[in-house]
Amino acid sequence: MARIAVIGAGTGAMAAAARLAVAGHRVAVYERTETYGGALRRLERDGFAFDTGPGLLPLPAVYRDLFVKTGKEPLEACVELVQVDPSSHHLFADGTRVSLPNASRAGVVSALEESLGADAARRWGDFLVRAREAWDRSRRPLLEEPLWPNWQVLAEREPYPAVPHRKFLRTRTAGTLAEVGAWELRDPRLITLLEGHALAYGLDPRDTPASAAVLPYMEHAFGMWYVRGGMRELARAVYERCLARRVEFHFGAEAVGVLEKDGRAAGLELADGAVAEADFVVAGVAPGVLDRLSRGTRVRGDGEVPGRRGTASRVTVALALRGGRPEGTPHRTVVHTEDREAELESLSGAGGLPARPTVTVLRPDDPALVPDAGHEAVTVTSVVPAGAEGTWDAYAGNLIAVAERALPGLRDRVLWHEVRTPADIAAETGAEGGAVPVPALAAAGGRLLHPANSTGLTGLFTVGGWSHPGGGLPHAGMSGALVAGLIVEGPEFRGSQ
Repeated sequence: MARIAVIGAGTGAMAAAARLAVAGHRVAVYERTETYGGALRRLERDGFAFDTGPGLLPLPAVYRDLFVKTGKEPLEACVELVQVDPSSHHLFADGTRVSLPNASRAGVVSALEESLGADAARRWGDFLVRAREAWDRSRRPLLEEPLWPNWQVLAEREPYPAVPHRKFLRTRTAGTLAEVGAWELRDPRLITLLEGHALAYGLDPRDTPASAAVLPYMEHAFGMWYVRGGMRELARAVYERCLARRVEFHFGAEAVGVLEKDGRAAGLELADGAVAEADFVVAGVAPGVLDRLSRGTRVRGDGEVPGRRGTASRVTVALALRGGRPEGTPHRTVVHTEDREAELESLSGAGGLPARPTVTVLRPDDPALVPDAGHEAVTVTSVVPAGAEGTWDAYAGNLIAVAERALPGLRDRVLWHEVRTPADIAAETGAEGGAVPVPALAAAGGRLLHPANSTGLTGLFTVGGWSHPGGGLPHAGMSGALVAGLIVEGPEFRGSQ
């Protein structure tokens, strides 16, 4: 039985902790804040409750696997999962609307045909076939295996397939998501639909690899899910599973250094001067924090991936509304920007915050989030550069004005609102500027790969969105499985079969 010290109580770190405890190890988690969950936080006020982090769960199979492997109770016995249908409702700049059904390629194509026409629907359907090929080619090395030592193969090889070019009787391979849109989709609304999946992480489609086609594919293939009571309930369930497996939690316990002895990690030094000795250390922290904890020791191995330290954050406006949620209201509505170039310029840091950005409106049908049926809890979110500063109340007004395109009369219903900014995310997660990590993607020279879970210091591993396989709730859960495998089985571990 090994002693394992885990830094941070984010979902990826807790997933690793639960798996390691089941394997017979003694696991202790040290979290600098007073609660668990990382980005999965909740705002509560006057009987209203709001998710201030991720609002939906893709690929719930990752957490189903976690609960199967760590106890007798399945995930559905611990939380109530609800499949969101439609998966999303979209309002485009020209006023066109379309609702996309959940986990149904045929249903999506049919919905697009009704709203955008047969040609557009056919193009999107053909695109999804190619996106599935990219998924099949990249799924295992990107998500289910530790990062390959020869990761350059992933960096150089574009998994998105070449497409025949009828006019010139040859094939050509799109290098970026923008080229996929321009060459294959053509309809500006389809392009907006495609690029929105990159923009949600602050990625510019003009230099995001075509392999990002896997993002819309994952949504259409595996669906989007909501956890009744709010997504914070998922964090609670994972935390309670850890407690059931006798994982120790120490809150308000900030790690300030990784101890090293005989060339390997030997424990943690805490801010209060205490020392937590350990045989292995698992760090679920942002890159800058890991650099400080290592005190200049080179913890990354040779041949480290170029990687990407998140450049985008989010602003979320929580809206307490008078009046109940109308029956049939979509859970998620995306109101797309009317000025793509201004939005891209803003995300690159070259311009100020746009007046009318793309916003995502979440309207859960969940009595647990409101004081009574005569009120509604709504969140409105936009992507902004990490570290962005602004007059946030004024910017919140802009977001509410955009959201009103989807919710006429919204401003007249507002009882009160609260704003969560990049500074709040930074305080909760420790990520510089409140940056949000992106999922790992192949190609692009490795810019969107993430550092391996093992490090240059023996016995020190990294977990969570800032390490392989990157950001997002499913990816965080996968990182926990990978780290547990590397510790339990050793460097020869090659992922679940």
